[in-house]
Amino acid sequence: MSVQALSFIVVGASFLLYIGIAIWSRAASTKDFYVAGGGVNPIVNGMATAADWMSAASFLSLAGIMAFAGSDASVYLMGWTGGYVLLALLLAPYLRKFGRYTVPEFIGDRYYSNGARVVAVICLIFISFTYIAGQMRGVGIVFSRFLEVEIDIGVMIGMGIVFTYAVMGGMKGITYTQVAQYCVLIFAYSVPAVFLSIQFTGNPLPQLGLGSELIDGSGLTVLEKLDQVTLELGFTAYTENSKSKIDTFAIIAALMIGTAGLPHVIVRFFTVPKVSDARLSAGFALVFIVLMYTAVPGVAAFSRLNLSDSVNETPYAEAPEWFRNWEGTGLLAWQDKNGDGVMQYRAGSAFEPKVPEFTGEQGELGQRLLSNTPTPNANEIYVDRDIMVMASPEVARLPAWVVALMAAGAVAAALSTAAGLLLVISSSVSHDLLKSTWMPGITEKQELLCARLAAASAIVVAGWFGIYPPAFVAQVVAFAFGLAAASLFPAIFLGIFFRRINKEGAIAGMLVGLILTFGYIVFFKFVSPELDNSAHWWFGISPQGIGVVGAVVNMLVATAVSFATTSPPAAVESMLDQLRRP
Repeated sequence: MSVQALSFIVVGASFLLYIGIAIWSRAASTKDFYVAGGGVNPIVNGMATAADWMSAASFLSLAGIMAFAGSDASVYLMGWTGGYVLLALLLAPYLRKFGRYTVPEFIGDRYYSNGARVVAVICLIFISFTYIAGQMRGVGIVFSRFLEVEIDIGVMIGMGIVFTYAVMGGMKGITYTQVAQYCVLIFAYSVPAVFLSIQFTGNPLPQLGLGSELIDGSGLTVLEKLDQVTLELGFTAYTENSKSKIDTFAIIAALMIGTAGLPHVIVRFFTVPKVSDARLSAGFALVFIVLMYTAVPGVAAFSRLNLSDSVNETPYAEAPEWFRNWEGTGLLAWQDKNGDGVMQYRAGSAFEPKVPEFTGEQGELGQRLLSNTPTPNANEIYVDRDIMVMASPEVARLPAWVVALMAAGAVAAALSTAAGLLLVISSSVSHDLLKSTWMPGITEKQELLCARLAAASAIVVAGWFGIYPPAFVAQVVAFAFGLAAASLFPAIFLGIFFRRINKEGAIAGMLVGLILTFGYIVFFKFVSPELDNSAHWWFGISPQGIGVVGAVVNMLVATAVSFATTSPPAAVESMLDQLRRP
């Protein structure tokens, strides 16, 4: 059976499973819709949290970026995993004890202000839509290759599936759907990882295979071979860091505190019966996350070796089938700069501009014409980083069912996180803006209807971002973490541990942090991308790491304004004493 036919069967079966779970667990009340009734088992919640947190960036893009950036990309691995530990230990138990439905609700009550609640909703919407752009792009990539439909059609199919189980089931439906999606994505990621590790090293564990000796008789380990290959092709050695220490620290810190401020992850700790269950579910989630994250470096290394061996110095007329398959999507391309008909994979950009629009035109020797002006270097191959994990089973010539399984896993990873993000957007609009602020008189039935309408509207916006993505998946997600770090995390952290912070300080801090970070990212990534280098960055910190600066500024502004204005009411201080009491 062909890869496409198997992909239709496996992905279609997973969709039927998700929709069936949504129908079975349909939300009947606002409590079901917002926090799954508040009675989710800690193990179940841990698995759902892992699926919610391991997005398309984790499944698709993280190994892809590590495959090309090598040691420099370890900032994503350390930042995201460290951030989860920070969230589990520092914030989750206190937020669960507070006993509310949403992050803006906590901020609104803690800072005794509907204004603070509205600002928190604005921050949450900026974060969530930035994050969701990466998820919908991931869905489009999978559909464009394995189901052979246009990326925009693939995104629309994904929108329809998410609409079904997010709008119908709410948090209750999403929780149990995410359990199924975790099982799919972890199995889908682990199987090809084991195959690749055995293929290169004979060791079935990719976590150990990364440091094992290759079975090709060279006597080199995987990392030694990668260093050798990358240096020969003109790249920086795979294990060598090229980022500055300040930027490395900033990105890791921004990702860590950004993780701790992500609303769609925080809300998962509101779904368990009691505070001790929040701690337990955090521990279980970390175990489930580790199963995949410890395999990522191995998958990245094996994929990079496979790419170099498969295409470099290969005549285009003899290009492997996987190359032509992915070339048809516009995410992989070749331009014959020297006219010899042989593909040259070297350091440097293959085309100008950096990520040109795919035209689909055929030129001499069948090359894909992405640009008429090649850059002055020897590299002739353009590889979108986001396809590395998806393409690796085909490059390694693994069985077709493994390729189809990978497609189902990638869709599961993207949709699980997209659903969580859509829910926090809809709950913030219906519960925090309408019910708690603008229309307090609406009934529970009307609130539930508004929540579903808000979710449907958010899906449409998310689909637009998926069709017109701003960057690679992991980069887009890193920007979302930066926005969370600069806006919500300081307000939550200070709100729990510093009783002197008042509503004026919190509002000022959130606005300054959000505007500074968002403006910095937009300027360097969209307004003046030609200036996006260390010579023009503030303090040598890239847009991926600027969230930590925004967080520091947020805290300084919040503290200064709070001490310049009146203290919080005594009732708020009493509430904090109760919140921090074991």
